[in-house]
Amino acid sequence: MAQRVVISTQIQQSLTEAVGRVPHDKLFILTDETTQRLCFPVVADLPCLKDVHHIVIPATDTHKTLDTLAQVWTELGNQGGTRHSLMICLGGGMVTDLGGFAASTFKRGIAYINIPTTLLSMVDASVGGKTGINFNGLKNEIGVFNEADTVILDPVFLRTLDRENLLSGFAEMLKHGLISNREHLAELLNCPIGEASFSVENSNLNKLIPSSVNIKEYIVTQDPHEQGLRKALNLGHTVGHAFESFALTHQPILHGYAVAFGMVCELYLSCVKCGFPTETMRQVVQFIREHYGTLSYTCDDYPTLFTFMTHDKKNTAGTINFTLLSDVGELRLNQTATREEIYEALDFLREGL
Repeated sequence: MAQRVVISTQIQQSLTEAVGRVPHDKLFILTDETTQRLCFPVVADLPCLKDVHHIVIPATDTHKTLDTLAQVWTELGNQGGTRHSLMICLGGGMVTDLGGFAASTFKRGIAYINIPTTLLSMVDASVGGKTGINFNGLKNEIGVFNEADTVILDPVFLRTLDRENLLSGFAEMLKHGLISNREHLAELLNCPIGEASFSVENSNLNKLIPSSVNIKEYIVTQDPHEQGLRKALNLGHTVGHAFESFALTHQPILHGYAVAFGMVCELYLSCVKCGFPTETMRQVVQFIREHYGTLSYTCDDYPTLFTFMTHDKKNTAGTINFTLLSDVGELRLNQTATREEIYEALDFLREGL
């Protein structure tokens, strides 16, 4: 059965209903240290959580590791978890990814509910059933496909986010605009998310989020295990994951920032190799430059970045695969590029328009 995605404005009621739909002997809630402090109080007094067992893990993607996963498994076991237990993952993409993987593998799999608390996890990480951890210096290297029973999206949690984390999630929304249609992309490029006066309540973000989720849901429903169409969601990620892995050894960056920088490179490749409209590329690149700044690397780092790309899960027989576009919504899957073309794209990001 496909997971339920609930667009909520009453998180207490939505969570009570979600927990009630899943028979269970024990209830667990997984948070990181940040969401335990900022987000759990929103639901702490619910009767359905009266006997919940807490598992708290360190925050940030640097702890999306085998050690943290083992901590969750250990606490599930020590607190009497069985294959009939239920876990709630309350947090950003790190919590929903790692928590979903822990739930999918403990006792060969227990049910879980995702409550994403960041914009990134709402529009990307919590939908589609991808779970996993970083391993051996590589992003999301180990994991499984396994959907949550329910995903609850409630903008109440976005009030806890700073500007950088809002922008991180917005990068994935930009990607959804690029792979869907010009009208949605235009709405996104006109969103005042980078302005000092921006607030979640006084913007159209609450309307844009369901549209973004619907785009991803449609694609995932058509191709749940990434055999074809789902590769559309990888736009910006081949280079973006390389940037993210590279940054882990220097100055870590948020996932959405890495994707934004990766989209600049892959839109350049789309222009060069697939005829993507130059003016549209310039509009998107300008938006990214204004809101996301720059990434610090030099041409001496190109071989390292290239090596990271060779480890991408989308590759076949050692060939780096890209998802590119010939126009907004016009996908070109399984595209390749030479080392020289990839270096040119890295030049394009580093040196500017």
